Amino acid sequence: MTTCVSRLLVLGLFVVALFISNASIVEARIRHYKWEVKYEFKSPDCFKKLAITINGRSPGPTIQAQQGDTIIVELKNSLLTENVAIHWHGIRQRGTPWFDGTEGVTQCPIVPEETFKYQFVVDRPGTYLYHAHYGMQREAGLQGMIRVALPDGQSEPFAYDYDRSIILSDWYHKSTYEQATGLSSLNFTWVGEPQSLLIHGKGKFDCSKLTTPSLEADACNETKPECSPYVMTVIPGKTYRLRIGSLTALSALSFQIEGHNMTIVEADGHYVEPIVVQNLFIYSGETYSVLIKTDQNPSTNYWIKSDIVSRNTTTPSGLPTPSGLAVLNYYPNHPKKSPSTIPPLGYRWNDNVSRLAQSLSIKARNGHNRHPPLTSDRVIVLLNTQNTINGQRRWSVNNYSFTLPHTPYLIALKHNLTDQFDQKPPPDGYDFVNYDIYKTQENTNAISSDGIYRLKFNTTVDIILQNANSMVNKTSETHPWHLHGHDFWVLGYGSGKFDIYHDPKKYNLVNPIEKNTVAVQPYGWTALRFRADNPGVWAFHCHIESHFYMGMGVVFEEGIDRVGKLPNSIMGCGASKNFIKT
Repeated sequence: MTTCVSRLLVLGLFVVALFISNASIVEARIRHYKWEVKYEFKSPDCFKKLAITINGRSPGPTIQAQQGDTIIVELKNSLLTENVAIHWHGIRQRGTPWFDGTEGVTQCPIVPEETFKYQFVVDRPGTYLYHAHYGMQREAGLQGMIRVALPDGQSEPFAYDYDRSIILSDWYHKSTYEQATGLSSLNFTWVGEPQSLLIHGKGKFDCSKLTTPSLEADACNETKPECSPYVMTVIPGKTYRLRIGSLTALSALSFQIEGHNMTIVEADGHYVEPIVVQNLFIYSGETYSVLIKTDQNPSTNYWIKSDIVSRNTTTPSGLPTPSGLAVLNYYPNHPKKSPSTIPPLGYRWNDNVSRLAQSLSIKARNGHNRHPPLTSDRVIVLLNTQNTINGQRRWSVNNYSFTLPHTPYLIALKHNLTDQFDQKPPPDGYDFVNYDIYKTQENTNAISSDGIYRLKFNTTVDIILQNANSMVNKTSETHPWHLHGHDFWVLGYGSGKFDIYHDPKKYNLVNPIEKNTVAVQPYGWTALRFRADNPGVWAFHCHIESHFYMGMGVVFEEGIDRVGKLPNSIMGCGASKNFIKT
């Protein structure tokens, strides 16, 4: 009898253990991807050019996972003559700072014909992005979306029937090499406005407007199926969650769906109080989830439209960028049936008031928000300016124009290689009393530097982004800033010069939204607060490709002594060649 009881007890414990084991498998899976990155000729807007693809696609495959899953991406670089690195935009990389994917900051680049394995945990639900973080490769098409769902059995604070994704981007006909050469030359050549706007990889360029005819007869062909409008088919009478991500190289956008209101419910992976809008302003690096109801006349299709805002695309220097157009296809209408209407008008490009109003209206969702610390331990004010350094046009922050070191910061700091980058940190501020943000400044005292900010671990840091006039008279641009490894609370926005004594009294400390990317408007300021609680080295930079390339960025180090042993796979450049075990 005792033996039978013992056997039953053992069997019971085995069943319980098996159940727990299976439950853990369900709760946290491993999602394994094998990607090959290479150049292919593509015609996303009807003009044929080289694009960087993942497994033949641009945008690349969507990563779909649940909170707590481990993502493994085996990335083979088949670009032949070009390095690569991929950043997992919005994924905080807690415990894996070496897989943030930022060349020069957290890893050496992946050289041609090499396969590199990224492995990290997606610890929060939400909508995120991935994209190249080497040179200006993102604008060549190396980008995609990450969708992280809640664990089974958990529900979100809003209901919907179907879940869809759209990536918005802009598209240039010149290669990134041509653009980078112009930006780096003593005879500075600006990249100009994009030739097209793409909605989920599709746009349309008017081939009759080619300024430089190609010797190849089929170089621009508007009948190619590849550049037919993107079609999103929907069922009437349903609610759709539409995850929208912007990975533009330059452009701030307005986005709308003809005849349909959009309810904003998520931003950068955080729930927000629902706001109904007809137009969504979105900046490079941002993600939003909106709910739409397919409650319009089901016998017709509707336009989906994107337009450039914050930049005047009708300047004499080039052709204006046409709107991005896609089709919301009500089933069972034919997907190639064009809407019978003219696409809706967009906002005026210089309507800064409406864009700022939308930013101010978005608040954290009650019951799903973390409250910010009431005070900060350090305040860093970052003034964005244009400068000329050694004859080259550069962007600077507090008169320091950022350059990447040959040995990634994470490796240099972990191995105490103090000779690998400038040990003098950039300034915490500027002469805000005397500096006139509306004046075209000469800014002759700027320098190029790879110095970084060292933050005391687990402290609270305030960042004030201050915009000013560029080197073009009466011109101040919109800059979307992205912070790696963290989310921050957006405490406030304002026009004009930030007043360090009075403006903090206006901060929203009750329900500020948390984000990883935020815009600072022309001649305006944006105030952020975050906890320096993620050991590693993290980039913070303007998400406009050409601006970061020209120096608009900084780097934060925090808790480097808490970072674990670095994997050999991130080594191989600069002084880290000595650490590779053969």
